[in-house]
Amino acid sequence: MWWYGEGSPSGWTYALMTLSMILFWGLIIYGVVWLLRYSGRDDAPEARKPTPEDLLAERFARGEIDEPEYRQRLETLRHHRLPTAPL
Repeated sequence: MWWYGEGSPSGWTYALMTLSMILFWGLIIYGVVWLLRYSGRDDAPEARKPTPEDLLAERFARGEIDEPEYRQRLETLRHHRLPTAPL
């Protein structure tokens, strides 16, 4: 390798080149991981939190509660529902 100026590169030059290369590849890897993790986050069905009515319907579908109890609890949930704020 031919270097401009006098002398050859010192140990600090090699250390700075090594650190800058590690930093460069670390940022590239971090960016790829971030894109993979957060790119499809809103489309994931697991991201939606089930409502109390959904949980009640699941219990009814599994047979944990019978129809009169399901209807009574559903009516209670709907009667005591908190008003949602307009967007």
